[in-house]
Amino acid sequence: MDDLDQFVESNLLYTQERMSRYRPGGYHPVTLGDTFKSGRYKVYHKLGHGGFSTAWLAIDQSLKRWVSLKIAIATSTESSRELAVLKRLKDARVGHVVELLDSFVHQGPNGRHACLVFDLLGPTLDHVISDYRDDEDPDEEDYLKPATILKITGQLLQALAAMHGAGYAHRDISGANLAFTAHKLRKLSAKKMFDVIGAPVTEQLVRCDRKPLHPSMPRQLVQKSGWDMWVDEDKEDVRLIDFGEAFAHGAEPHQLAEPPGLEVPEKIFTGRFDYRVDLWRAGCLIYTLVFGTRPFQSLGDVDIVVAQMIHFVEDLPVAWRRQWEARRQSAGKDLLRQWKGPSKLEVKFRTGVKDPSLRRLLPIIQGLMRFQPETRISAEQALGMLNS
Repeated sequence: MDDLDQFVESNLLYTQERMSRYRPGGYHPVTLGDTFKSGRYKVYHKLGHGGFSTAWLAIDQSLKRWVSLKIAIATSTESSRELAVLKRLKDARVGHVVELLDSFVHQGPNGRHACLVFDLLGPTLDHVISDYRDDEDPDEEDYLKPATILKITGQLLQALAAMHGAGYAHRDISGANLAFTAHKLRKLSAKKMFDVIGAPVTEQLVRCDRKPLHPSMPRQLVQKSGWDMWVDEDKEDVRLIDFGEAFAHGAEPHQLAEPPGLEVPEKIFTGRFDYRVDLWRAGCLIYTLVFGTRPFQSLGDVDIVVAQMIHFVEDLPVAWRRQWEARRQSAGKDLLRQWKGPSKLEVKFRTGVKDPSLRRLLPIIQGLMRFQPETRISAEQALGMLNS
């Protein structure tokens, strides 16, 4: 838990990355204006943060263009597979994944940090959909256009088909890991860039006792960019990002990144998974594209998620029913209900999809979100259905 009592209170202290991660082996402390790789990359803004890295808007002063600089925690420098995976995907010419431009190691007060330089991308799909959802005065047409939904679906499936064909799985497909391209922003001035993403908001990190900060801590807290004036989702493409969880076929790890509501059924019932987790999660993401929300709501209880999965596309496999009954009875829950008629997904499409062009996504989601991985359609098959 963060020991924030030692610092003077500020808004950013509680809303940005955890201060406890600034320690030996953790985040590298960054201040706006810092430069990396002998001055080549100069930092202007913060793009985001996660448990294992921070991401910054920087100028490549050699090429005079904006880039994204991802700085990993020091303990992951030797163990991270992301750089190797990205190089393999680049060699295999896998399209619609973020373009790696450069990589290097930076020595800082918390250790040696792997730094990856990417083509600058815009906001994530989750960010854009959240903006539509939070609109105080939404219009019926104020959402992603059907043509944009179909384009994004096609590009996601193209990326997965090529990635799986090259022998790799992403492992964490979600709207947080699909970002829009930002070709129009590459050469903007800093002022015009900030007009789109918002000017940096900063606060000094100050100890309550006014003693000097430890070198492991940042001198400055930076609010991540808000992309407040971004309006280009219908004009840009999408790219799959964040390959820190990726793995090669046959080298499946033990753990799986599973945000609430995005758990995959095979991991729940068998404890095992392979590259086909990407297919289930792709189905969830396409559903989100269409309806603006995830198909399952967690409420912090995986059994609630399973209950929503049942009859979403099909009935629970016979091989898993005894385990489900035992789980349900031990929890004292009546979650296995009789279901007659069309699936929940069919009903949702019938009542919630007005544009006929989007109805072709129903059989694609149905095929991707079958319970047992071996019965799911491949990304290549799904792409063929989309284009037929």
